[in-house]
Amino acid sequence: MRTLDENFWNERYENNETGWDLGAPSPPISAYIDTLENKELKILIPGCGNAHEAEYLLERGFANVTLVDISKEAVMRQQQRFQGKAIQIIHADFFAHNGQYDLMLEQTFFCAINPSLRENYVKHTAEILKPNGKLVGLLFNCEFGKEGPPFGGEKSEYERLFSPYFNIQQMEPAANSVKPRLGNELFIELTKK
Repeated sequence: MRTLDENFWNERYENNETGWDLGAPSPPISAYIDTLENKELKILIPGCGNAHEAEYLLERGFANVTLVDISKEAVMRQQQRFQGKAIQIIHADFFAHNGQYDLMLEQTFFCAINPSLRENYVKHTAEILKPNGKLVGLLFNCEFGKEGPPFGGEKSEYERLFSPYFNIQQMEPAANSVKPRLGNELFIELTKK
């Protein structure tokens, strides 16, 4: 398996090899954001990449958005893009990032990390979420026939991973996924225990 380190991700951005990028926020996530009334929520987007969800949040008046990415190239692009905006952009490994958040948005980060790190992802997410904090977003509900990333998975695996740390409010097929992903994504809304 390839080493999915900073160099790997920098190369993806430098060579515009970002096939996972939708060019806009994912419809299930933007629909969820539209239901949020508290604009002061502390929100984290790990593995932010091109940060379309962050732009969507800022346009709707959210004031405490933090982006984290291991790729210096991705971070520099977002620093230029959001220059002068009330957003925190951090060049760091998610697993070394500290903070306390009300909400973490999951959009193609979980599927981009080595599956051997999934348990660490769940534990670290629980550590950085405040009591009753939420993890909301999308997980692939399919396997890919090639070496990842992306790495797929299935609902039963996710239930086993997340249930020790989170109450599962929703983990159902996303009805409003983009066409190429329709039927292959689970919308998750998990609350820290």
